[in-house]
Amino acid sequence: MTCPRLIATDLDGTALRTDGTISSRTAAAFARVEKSGGTLVFVTGRPPRWMHSVAGTVGHCGLAICANGALVYDLHTERIVESHLIAPDILEECVARLRRDVPGLTFSVEYEGDFAHEAAYALGGWDSREVSCGREVGAAALTSLPCAKLLAQHPAMDPDELVRVALEIVGDIVTPTHSSGRALLEMSAYGVTKATALATLAEERGIKPAEVVAFGDMPNDLPMLTWAGTSYAVANAHPDVLAAVDHVTAANNDDGVAAVLENLFRPRGPYR
Repeated sequence: MTCPRLIATDLDGTALRTDGTISSRTAAAFARVEKSGGTLVFVTGRPPRWMHSVAGTVGHCGLAICANGALVYDLHTERIVESHLIAPDILEECVARLRRDVPGLTFSVEYEGDFAHEAAYALGGWDSREVSCGREVGAAALTSLPCAKLLAQHPAMDPDELVRVALEIVGDIVTPTHSSGRALLEMSAYGVTKATALATLAEERGIKPAEVVAFGDMPNDLPMLTWAGTSYAVANAHPDVLAAVDHVTAANNDDGVAAVLENLFRPRGPYR
């Protein structure tokens, strides 16, 4: 079997273990892709401010597509090299529609290098562990600057239902999705997904979809997984993802991505 030219993988819940670390086996599998001449791209919902530890683990090599396709991030320089932002007027309209039709939502925004949130927004994940995270701002300030991602949190709704409702309300001006078990809506500029950014990157390198293998676990990965020539879900993936992919590998905590990469990029002779 010919080695794929590009490997695209989600991070949290897919290549990373549940505690957010990259196992030594997975790190070695990533190195094997690079050593073979393949292109490795991390395609994640994470903002760049959450990528420093990942960059260090992979030796500050390659590119990452962050914020669900809104930002392309150079892991060598740890700088943003491409942006697709939501304009302030769209942000304002989106927040107004959602507040009107979905009571109880609170909002935050990911800018290119900063984070801001309303006072009532409950911080989660990495942000909840930081002593000082982002800026607490009022509603007007929240929508006053272009941003990479608008987030809306609901205290009780089912995550899939929240996305379904959001698509009806604001799907004509932004691209809603979700990537966690919480009712946390993630919105990018209209038409911006993991797939659009990955397709552009691949085209610039003369790589066709058929030469791409992609890995994911959550609904925000679906555009990328359906675009790629070969798609894998980890065993712990969302049911919609499991139903959409070509193959299923072991769970993230069992190094499922590494298992596939070890098979795809078998060394010629002893591997060092």
